[in-house]
Amino acid sequence: MAKSKPQLPNVTDYLDFRVFLQDWFEAKKRFNSRYSHRVFVRMAGKKSPSLLKEVIEGKRKLSSGAMGGFVKALGLNGAEESYFSDLVALEQEKDVGLREKAWLRLSAKRRFSDATRLEGVSYAYLAHWYCPAIRELASSEKFRADPKWIAKQLRPPIPAALAKQALKTIVDLGLVKINEDGSAEVLEGSLVTPHEVAHMAAGAYHRQMLSLAVESVGRFGPEERHLQGVTVCVSPELIPKLKMELDAFQERILDLCDSAEGDPTQAFQLSLSLFPLSGTL
Repeated sequence: MAKSKPQLPNVTDYLDFRVFLQDWFEAKKRFNSRYSHRVFVRMAGKKSPSLLKEVIEGKRKLSSGAMGGFVKALGLNGAEESYFSDLVALEQEKDVGLREKAWLRLSAKRRFSDATRLEGVSYAYLAHWYCPAIRELASSEKFRADPKWIAKQLRPPIPAALAKQALKTIVDLGLVKINEDGSAEVLEGSLVTPHEVAHMAAGAYHRQMLSLAVESVGRFGPEERHLQGVTVCVSPELIPKLKMELDAFQERILDLCDSAEGDPTQAFQLSLSLFPLSGTL
């Protein structure tokens, strides 16, 4: 009786191409104990017998020259091949813009599991400055869960369609609950974002906020903004302590905001630069 085909993992269930390669190889090995890294590499049309092992362990990158051979050895085609290629780009691509485009393509795949979809929503929250701003505005009693109203409150204003999507994002993440009367409650939700995506989203977040800080110089008067910076010369040994001081400062600021009395009515961004992200409600 002929052996049935091995149950191989589906590449679209993964966000780390090295983990997929490891799981795929182990599945092949369970089906055929004689299957080896050397066999895979030969099927990929390459010579180095340790190539697959070194790629899995992160000792080597999967080069563009080896990509086609890996795809062939893995038996991927069409949408699976495209997905695998984007997984590789997500980790290895140096250009931040290209990595972000790869992530957007990955997150749009129909076969995303619920968990992976949530990771995509988390990325959308971190990568768009107005999502955190809307979540903060939701803590005000004057907040209205109306995309048109929200869009006009933000500074700079955004299209109502983006405000609608942002509101859906923060609700899907469990960060805000919308009541039947249109009021909102801020919840203590958490973001589910893998390391590669979190790093990329954090970069997008800070780039946007720094850009808004620059624009705030011409958009707001000194009574609304406060930009502060200093140039110093320090030893490498002092850097960890400086980071700890900045972290402690941030915790103090958060404590002041959380413990303040009265209804909060305006969203601000603070990065040793203070400027509005919304008008006063």
